[in-house]
Amino acid sequence: MSEESEITLGVLNAVHDNSHVTQRSVAKDLNIALGLTNSYVKRCIKKGLIKVQQAPANRYAYYLTPRGFTEKSRLTAEYVTQGFRFFRIAKTECAEIFGTCKTRGWNRVALHGLTDIAEIAVLSAANADIQIIGIIDPSSALKSYGGAPVVDAFDKLVAVDAVVITDLGKPQVGYDRMVTLLSDDRVFAPAILNITKASPKTEKRQ
Repeated sequence: MSEESEITLGVLNAVHDNSHVTQRSVAKDLNIALGLTNSYVKRCIKKGLIKVQQAPANRYAYYLTPRGFTEKSRLTAEYVTQGFRFFRIAKTECAEIFGTCKTRGWNRVALHGLTDIAEIAVLSAANADIQIIGIIDPSSALKSYGGAPVVDAFDKLVAVDAVVITDLGKPQVGYDRMVTLLSDDRVFAPAILNITKASPKTEKRQ
């Protein structure tokens, strides 16, 4: 789903849930600038997806039009469909990675990044009889996930056979960092992350 479609769906959902919603609250919920929210609301009004009425105290009330309900349903279906597609691709790629690890006798694997892909990887690892010994994510407040400890640095883990990059925010940064700490043939990433595997020529930790 494109960013434009995702923001539009967010605006339509917000109006559907609360006709007296403010653009400021929508901007906060969608984590976008107030000016950008205003432009999307105006676009939805122009397209006939939302109608606006003056309310007391110089406020506005927003309502979905029949066309708006139809568009919300269409975008929701698109979002769900792409979500399932993402899950299938990530699951297949994680299974392939863990299959390679199993073949090479690398059974103690760490993940880098506590994200949706990490959740998929934990499930795939269990199916492949691979032990997830930890999840590296300095930004997470969790202490554990899926039975594995969540740590803020690679150094906190012991006897790591391989690392799988599961960071959705900055996967390339995570990959480049991990190949300086572990042999690059032991650092994997699902193809869906589009990581460039030309690793820096840095001495690896033994």
